[in-house]
Amino acid sequence: MKIAVLAANGRAGQLIVEEAVNRNLDVTAVVRGKNKSKAPKSISKDILNLTYEDLKDFNVIIDAFGAWTSETLPLHSTTLKHLCDILSGKENRLLVVGGAGSLYVNKEHTQRLMDTKDFPDDFKPLATNMAKSLDELRLRDDVNWTYLSPASDFQADGKRTGKYILAGEELTNNSNGKSEISYADFAIAMVDEAVSGNHIKERISVVVE
Repeated sequence: MKIAVLAANGRAGQLIVEEAVNRNLDVTAVVRGKNKSKAPKSISKDILNLTYEDLKDFNVIIDAFGAWTSETLPLHSTTLKHLCDILSGKENRLLVVGGAGSLYVNKEHTQRLMDTKDFPDDFKPLATNMAKSLDELRLRDDVNWTYLSPASDFQADGKRTGKYILAGEELTNNSNGKSEISYADFAIAMVDEAVSGNHIKERISVVVE
């Protein structure tokens, strides 16, 4: 299996690369500048400049792109649309590092976490843009996509426990009543899905056990 990790220099991207490398998978980092990840091979190219020729040999493409400023937030949609367009009708799988704000908090799936009164205002622009990109992704029947949302408390420096609960569209708490996961445990879940391919054209979510 050959895996490409896009935005591999980011915090999530680096841990996904590390997890895949530790499993002896064939991993290539796709970065804009110098490769800072543990991937032995790299492609230096902006996501929006990628072509199918660049990605055709990879069984799985993991999109770990993230944008945080008001000017760059729309790139969540722009970059994902570009990837879908070049992978349209192809067998390659596209896995996306998603957000938690779009997870539903009721059984009817009428209210999302980002719509609740306690959701932090500072995170609403990011959640809104990521939710928009997910809505657009759901319309792509021509792409073998999977969208993986983290728990609501997504901990960049959290410890690697090696244990997680795989859930679906709804915000899920663990046995301690918490919705949390480290970037490292999220990376385990992402690589597990890359290997298994069990949730094509689905949004799934993950929380620490």
